[in-house]
Amino acid sequence: MDLVGILYHSRKDEARTLASEVHVWLEAQGVAAWNARGYDGEAQEKLLRERMPDTSMLIVLGGDGSTLRAARQAAPFAVPIFGINMGRVGFLSEAHPDNWQARLQRVLEGKYWLEQRLMLRASLERNKEEIAQFVALNDIVVGRGTKARVLRLHLYVDGNLVTTYTADALIVATPTGSTAYAMAAGGPLLPPRLLNFLVVPVAPHLSLDRSVILHEEAVVAIEVEMDHEATVAADGHSTTPLQNHDRVLVGKHEDQTCFVRVGSPSYFYHRLMERLGFWHPKGLD
Repeated sequence: MDLVGILYHSRKDEARTLASEVHVWLEAQGVAAWNARGYDGEAQEKLLRERMPDTSMLIVLGGDGSTLRAARQAAPFAVPIFGINMGRVGFLSEAHPDNWQARLQRVLEGKYWLEQRLMLRASLERNKEEIAQFVALNDIVVGRGTKARVLRLHLYVDGNLVTTYTADALIVATPTGSTAYAMAAGGPLLPPRLLNFLVVPVAPHLSLDRSVILHEEAVVAIEVEMDHEATVAADGHSTTPLQNHDRVLVGKHEDQTCFVRVGSPSYFYHRLMERLGFWHPKGLD
């Protein structure tokens, strides 16, 4: 590890304090490090882009939201992420404030493995012209706005119409996102190292109520039909208003997010059960 970056949640004082502790500890181990707030405007985003090419690993202090934002910043430079959970769930993190030192020590000793995860690229087309692009580690969601009225959502896969949903929303999720909004909507759980992605309807009415699992090279198009509000969002942010007959195209991104892992390669299953409150794994993490 030549240089380690530390990103901390900009609105959590405890995250900023812990970031300083991690920085001091790393330098005591002979590892150079830098600290920065998580996403905090365009100037900060530019600073992070300048630092990423020389960074060997990125430590993220925050919840899963912080990790999702960091993934979009780190993936273009193939910088692996080590998460320290300071949020509520922490599906994506590898440590917490009580054990980060022991786990980082294992990383410095080379006792870790790297996990690659699929990302999505999406574009918004209006009158056959691209007007916006999105990148997501969890999901792309096309859904209704503030009015509680359903949408007609025409689903195309590789240019062919599959079905039309009458629903609140359609979620296009990666395996990472299968444990997020897609799981809440009744979708299947996919192990994170799979390269498939899935389409999950939200509250479908008199239309297909099953999820569709797609191969990694599939290209999804969702055409919106409505006379009221609709939006598209990537990882729960970058929400963009839609117009009638807009099309959202979604496919595999050329970049992948890389996570540093020190636990068992089968960690996903017992961590999922632990986070859901069903059991606490012993000796498996």
